[in-house]
Amino acid sequence: MEKETHKFAWIFSFSLIFVITMVVWYAFFGYAIIRPHFKSVREGLFGQAQAEPVVLDIKSAEEAYDAILNKSSREFIGNYTLDESFLSWFASKYGVETLKGIASYSELSDPNIWFEHSGSSIHVLWYNYCQETGYNLQSFDNTYVKQANSEYETVLDFTGDFSLADGTGVGEFYKANVNNDISEFFSPELLNEMRSADILTMNNETTYTTRGEALPGKPFTFRTNPLYASQLNVLGCDVAGLANNHVYDFGEIGLIDTLDALDVNNIPRIGAGRNLDEADDAVYYIINGRKIAIVAATQIERFYNYTKEATDTTPGVLKTKEASKYAAAIREAKSKADYVICFVHWGTEGKNIQENDQKGLANTYIEAGADAIIGGHTHCLQGIEVKEDVPIFYSLGNFYFTELGSMPADYDTAMAQLVIKKDGTIESKLIPCRFSNGYIQMLTDGEDYQRILRDVAGYSEGVYINNEGYITSY
Repeated sequence: MEKETHKFAWIFSFSLIFVITMVVWYAFFGYAIIRPHFKSVREGLFGQAQAEPVVLDIKSAEEAYDAILNKSSREFIGNYTLDESFLSWFASKYGVETLKGIASYSELSDPNIWFEHSGSSIHVLWYNYCQETGYNLQSFDNTYVKQANSEYETVLDFTGDFSLADGTGVGEFYKANVNNDISEFFSPELLNEMRSADILTMNNETTYTTRGEALPGKPFTFRTNPLYASQLNVLGCDVAGLANNHVYDFGEIGLIDTLDALDVNNIPRIGAGRNLDEADDAVYYIINGRKIAIVAATQIERFYNYTKEATDTTPGVLKTKEASKYAAAIREAKSKADYVICFVHWGTEGKNIQENDQKGLANTYIEAGADAIIGGHTHCLQGIEVKEDVPIFYSLGNFYFTELGSMPADYDTAMAQLVIKKDGTIESKLIPCRFSNGYIQMLTDGEDYQRILRDVAGYSEGVYINNEGYITSY
């Protein structure tokens, strides 16, 4: 018995000494050695831990001025020439404490800090500053301010081809039935969606002119009475896309008349102009404290040259068969805005599946700074993809349009929707629609609705479209 007791005491003493030794070793050496391994495993399982920003103690406006003027990255200040005048204006609008809060970050590189503290991005703040001081006003000729329907999100809707051209099925139907209010051909639900969108962009697949001659040899040319341009306002259109292969159908004079018709109706336009400066310029909207740019170009025609490309001195469209000019326009827009939406005419007519040249161009646009890409031209729906968090709607097809003199057969169509949330994320959605005998309606359920969602999902790559049309990548 005594022998067993002695053995137990020896084991207990040895264990106690071992534990004490290990505790001492860990205190001096083990924590430094083992902790990085645990940290690596933890981050592998749960993702990189987010470091808390280092906050400095900024005691005065002068210290805030000094921090912002001397520590800011170019991205943080939006590449603008911020000086004490701007910061004094900001402090008078938002308070010195807000300015000190912005300056208190040890690294001033993330431009979202401005929005988090003031509710406006640096691009919007700079616009407001210039408007109130009269500084550099000429740089904002194509900028518009809108009140959003909700302070929590900004809704952007996009359509495919629209036209009321003479001699076409829908154009003659319009003239024969109403001639002054196209809304009678749109379902109440669709009209409400289009008119309630904070920004609605439509591809205008026609000229507005009574002059000029149809381009010789071109199979299809479209001309619409300039008075009908007002119908874009009836539908709630905020931006008319002109980068397509029909805006030049009646030559230079037809294009100029189209520009004038849209200007008379106060409809901003993108993708074509009296010169290259106009054609490659984006339209900017300031809404919910952020600045959104929409810029357009056309890849069509790829094998012909009916539609002229704008130059420094001649009218035309912005082309993107070779992407450098459009990429430059995207980069320029990105330097002035929080979001850039590309509205592009591309692809092959009648093909539901997006092609490699479209995918390659999309990659170039994303590299240049695109936050979303909306395509058209194919006269049919194509698929959807999400690359690097950038939604790509390859083609929305026809919206209210036909090439022929007869009424087109019933067809599927859709609108693309982007929703910019208050936290800055973009939510994307497909809104199925159906054209039938001159009338178009937005679908919310039923066989046609499910078929359109199913078909577009089948054309798509790496995305899931749920029963409400919302798009997620996988």
